Amino acid sequence: MVPTCYNGKILHVDLTHLKFWVEEPGEGFYRTYGGGSAMGMYYILKEAPKGVDPLAPENILTLMVGTATGLPISGQSRMCANARSPLTGAIGDSQVGGFFPAKMKDAGYDGIVLRGKAPRPVYLWINDGVVEFREAGHLWGKTTGEVEDLIKQELDDPKVEVAQVGPAGEQGVRFAAIVNMCNRANGRTGMGAVMGSKNLKAVVVQGKKKIKAHDQAAITRMFREGTRRIPDTPAIQFMSEFGTTGDVAGQNGGGALPTRNFNEGQFEGFETISGEWMNDNILVERDTCYSCTVHCKPVVKTAYQGREVLPRFGGPEYETTATFGSYCAIDDMNAVALANQLCNQYGMDTISCGATISFAMECFEKGIIGLEDTGGLDLRYGNSDTMLQLVEMIGKREGFGDLLAEGSARAAEKIGRGSEACLIVAKSQEAPAHMPQAKRIMGLLYAVNPFGADHMSAEHDPFYEVGSQDDIAATRMHQLGLLTPQPPGKVTPEKARMVAMTQKFFSANETYCLCSFVWGVGWQLYGPEEMAQMLSAASGWDITLDEVLKVGERRIVMMRMFNAREGFTRADDSLSHKFFLPLQGTGDNAGVHYTHEEFEAFKDAYYRHMGWDVVTGAPTAEKLVELGLEWVA
Repeated sequence: MVPTCYNGKILHVDLTHLKFWVEEPGEGFYRTYGGGSAMGMYYILKEAPKGVDPLAPENILTLMVGTATGLPISGQSRMCANARSPLTGAIGDSQVGGFFPAKMKDAGYDGIVLRGKAPRPVYLWINDGVVEFREAGHLWGKTTGEVEDLIKQELDDPKVEVAQVGPAGEQGVRFAAIVNMCNRANGRTGMGAVMGSKNLKAVVVQGKKKIKAHDQAAITRMFREGTRRIPDTPAIQFMSEFGTTGDVAGQNGGGALPTRNFNEGQFEGFETISGEWMNDNILVERDTCYSCTVHCKPVVKTAYQGREVLPRFGGPEYETTATFGSYCAIDDMNAVALANQLCNQYGMDTISCGATISFAMECFEKGIIGLEDTGGLDLRYGNSDTMLQLVEMIGKREGFGDLLAEGSARAAEKIGRGSEACLIVAKSQEAPAHMPQAKRIMGLLYAVNPFGADHMSAEHDPFYEVGSQDDIAATRMHQLGLLTPQPPGKVTPEKARMVAMTQKFFSANETYCLCSFVWGVGWQLYGPEEMAQMLSAASGWDITLDEVLKVGERRIVMMRMFNAREGFTRADDSLSHKFFLPLQGTGDNAGVHYTHEEFEAFKDAYYRHMGWDVVTGAPTAEKLVELGLEWVA
C-alpha cells in the first residue's frame, strides 16, 4: 500500500492530442525512486527516444515532488523538473521551492509527465484532482507578473499557484526557466525552453487535500526542534538575517568571489553588492517557502534610473549578485536587483544569463568582438546600462541578445576567433559563483555532475578541511564515513571520496525533494541521520541512512546512463581552459589554478569511489545490478 504521504498518482499529459491519464504506481515504485529527479528519470529513460532534440515534441518533461512535500516541516516544499537539456544536450535537472510544490501535492498528484506539443498555446489547470486544458493564446508573450494576475482573475481564485514560462521560454532561450510565485525558478539547464517548446504556458494548481504523515507527532517534534535550533545555529541564523547574499563579503575576503568573468577572485566594489548593503538599503522582508521557518528569501524594493524594482519579484541571491555584479564588474546593487527582476519577468536562469553576459564582456574587452558584432552596444566591464539592456534583448531574442540566448558555449562556437578561451562552463553550462581555484572539489563536481556546472550537488571544501570544519560538520561528515579532514586547498583522493559521498546525499535531497539549505551535511538545520528519521516518520518505512544514500546514488547513475546513451563520455567530464590558468589580481588565491594532471587524477579517484569504469566514466554493469537498474542498460 502506498504511504499516506504520497497521493499514489502520477498525471500523464499528451499535449499533442490534449489528453491525459492517471497512473497509480505501487509501493515498490515509490520506495525505489522516492520522487523528484529519480522518479522523473524513470519516465525519461523509458520514453524519451535516443537522440531526441531537446526542443522537439518527443522530449519528455517531468515535474515531480517528493516524499515529505506538503508536510508541516521546514525544507520540504520542493519540485524537480527534468528533460533533455537544450543548453547542454545532456540530462537537464532543476529544483524549485516556494508554495507551488506543496500545492501541487494537495491538488492530488505526486508528479506530472508532459509529452508532445499542444496545437496552440494552453495552460494546464489542476483543481482537486480535476484536470482541464485552458486556452493561453491571450497569455502568450506576456511576462510572469502579468500572466499570474490574469490567471488568478480568470479562475477567480487568488490562492492558486502558477508555474509558468515567460517570453524567454516561448522564444526558446536555452537557459529559460520555469517560474512560480514570480520569484522562484526551476532555473538551470533550460527546462523553461522545453516547456515553452510544447506550447505549454503554465501549470496551475489548487487543492484542499492535506498530505498526512505516517507519524504526524514525530514530524511535529522535528519541526519544533528545528525551529528551536535556529538562534543557536550560526549558519542558519546568518541565512535568516542576510540570506545567501551575505556570502559576498566572505567570499571576497577569501579571494573567492568570481570577478571579471572568473579572471580574478576579489572585486573592489564588493561592499555595495553585499548582503549587508542590501539589508541596510533596499531589503523589505525575508520571505520563505511553505511551512519553512528559515526565511532566507530576500524581498527588495528599489529603483534604477527611474525603473522600479518591485517586491513581488523577490530579490537577488548570492549567485545572481555575483553573476550580474562581480562577474561583470558592476558595483551597483540597484542594477543587479533590476537584472534579477527582469530575469524573473522574462523567465531566465540568472546564473547562465549573467555569466553569458560576462563572457561577452570579456570577449569585447579583448577585442574578440566589437561594436559591429554587438549592434553598437558598449560591452566594457562595469557598464550597468548595457548589461540590463542585454538581459531584455536575450529574453526577447533581439539583436545581439539572440546570439547570447544560445548560451555562452554555443555563442563561442559561432563567434570563433579564440572566444572559447573566455568560457567558464562544464558540459556547456555556465559556472555558478564558487571558484575551483579556491574550492578544489567544485572543479571536480562541475565536471562530473551529469547536468553540468552546479554548486548544490555536493558539499563544499571547508566542511571537510583542517582548520575550518566545525563540530556540526564533523559530526555529520562522520555519519557519511568521512573521518579525515583534509589539508586546505589541496587535491587529494580523500576529497574525491568526499565529493562522491556528499554528492550521493545531495542527490537524495533532489530525489526526496528536500531543501539543501535545511537538510545537509555541513551547516544546515538537520543532518543526514535526522533526514532518514524524518522520511521514516513521513512514510512509515524503516528508512536508514544507507537507503537514503542508495536512493541518491540511483538518481546519479540514471542520469549518467542517459548521458552515456546520448554519447557523453569521460572526455565530457571537463572544465573550460580558464580554470587551468592562474588567477589574476590579489587575494588568497591569486596565482592558484588546477593542473591537467591533478585534475585527471582527481577524476580517476572519483570514478573509483563511485564504482564506475575509469576509462569511460560510465557506471558498470555490476553497479546497475547493485542499484536494480538492469533495465536501463
